Amino acid sequence: MKLLHISDLHLGKRINEFSMLEDQKYILRQILSLAETERTDGVIIAGDIYDKPVPSAETVQTFDWFLTGLADKGKQVFAVSGNHDSAERIAFGAQLMRGRCVYISPVYAGVTAPIALTDEYGELYIYLLPFIKPAVVRYVLEKEGETELPKSYQEAVKLAVERMQVDSAKRNILVAHQFVTGAGRCESEEIAVGGLDNVDADIFDRFDYVALGHIHSPQWIMREAVRYCGTPLKYSFSEAEQEKSVTILEMGEKGRVEISTVPLKPLRDMRKIRGTYLEVMSRPFYQGTNREDYVQITLTDEEDIPDGMQKLRSVYPNLMRLVYDNRRTRQNQALETVPEVERKSELELFGEFYELQNNQPMSSEQTEFVKQMIEEGRSKS
Repeated sequence: MKLLHISDLHLGKRINEFSMLEDQKYILRQILSLAETERTDGVIIAGDIYDKPVPSAETVQTFDWFLTGLADKGKQVFAVSGNHDSAERIAFGAQLMRGRCVYISPVYAGVTAPIALTDEYGELYIYLLPFIKPAVVRYVLEKEGETELPKSYQEAVKLAVERMQVDSAKRNILVAHQFVTGAGRCESEEIAVGGLDNVDADIFDRFDYVALGHIHSPQWIMREAVRYCGTPLKYSFSEAEQEKSVTILEMGEKGRVEISTVPLKPLRDMRKIRGTYLEVMSRPFYQGTNREDYVQITLTDEEDIPDGMQKLRSVYPNLMRLVYDNRRTRQNQALETVPEVERKSELELFGEFYELQNNQPMSSEQTEFVKQMIEEGRSKS
C-alpha cells in the first residue's frame, strides 16, 4: 500500500494581507499530479485543511475541486480536521463521500472506528483522529457517566487512543493533528501558551505509521514513522530556508515501512533579501531571480528610505515585509529588553504575546478574561 501524506493546507490563508489561494491552487495541482505519477493508492490529509473555521466560498470550492480530482484518479482519501478547522463543517457529507472512497473524520464522539483496507500483505487499518481538546473528551465521557476525566491534552489524546480497538498484530496507521513533544515549531503556527497542548510520542506506539499534522516543518519524533510532513507552502519567513515536500510511505508486510519525500516547487517562493537600498535595487542584484517571489527585505542603510516600501515594490511587487538593521534599530532593541519588560504589567505582556502570535490584538472580552485569570492567580498565591 502506497500513500501520500500531506497536511496543513491552510486553504484561504492570507499573509501580510496577501492572499495565498492562487499559490495554493498551483501546489494542489502539483500534488494531484504527484499522486498519479508516484502511483499512490491514496492520500492522507492530516488536518488544518482550511485556515479558518468558516472558510470563504472560493476556498471551499477549491478543496471540493481537489477532492474530486483525487477521486476521479481513483485515489482514496483519508482526512481529519485540525485546530483551524470546524470539525462539524469538515465532517459534512462524510457518509456520502465514503461511496467514492473519500474518508473524513467525524466529530469526535468517543469511538474511532478504523477504515479496513486490504493489499497483498493482508489487512491494513487506518484510524482518523480529528484534533481534540481535553474539553471535547470530557464532554463525551460525562455523557457516558464516567467520573475519571482528562485534564490535559496528554491525558485526553492518550485516552482517545486507548479507546481504539487496535490489533497490534495487524498493520495500523493513525492520522492525527496534535503537537507531539519535541517537535520544532515555526512562526506561522498557532501556539498554546506554556506548551499546554503537548502530547508524548509513546502514546502512538501501537501504530506502524503516524501521519501527523499541526507542525509546519517536516520532521519525525522519536522514530521515523511518527512523522510531520510539513506544509506544502511556506507560510512565514522562519520557513524561508526550508524545502517543502510531500511524504510518501509504502506499507510492506508488518514491521516494514518505507518513507521518502518528493520536493514541491511553488509558484512563488518566500525568501529573505538583505543589503542597502541601492544594492537591492540594482539590476545585477536581482537579475536571474524571480522578482514575483514573496520577500522580506532587510535594509542596512543608517537612514530610513522615504516611501521605501512603495519604491521597493516597483522591483519586488510581492514585498511582504520591510525591516531595517542598523545602529539605531540595534540600539532600540537593546533598550527594550529587560528594563522595558520589568516596567510592563502581566496583562500588557500577555497582550503583546497574543498580538505577536495572532497578528491582531485581544478583544475586550479576551482582555477581561485574562485580567480575571491574573487576579485569581494573585489571590491564590
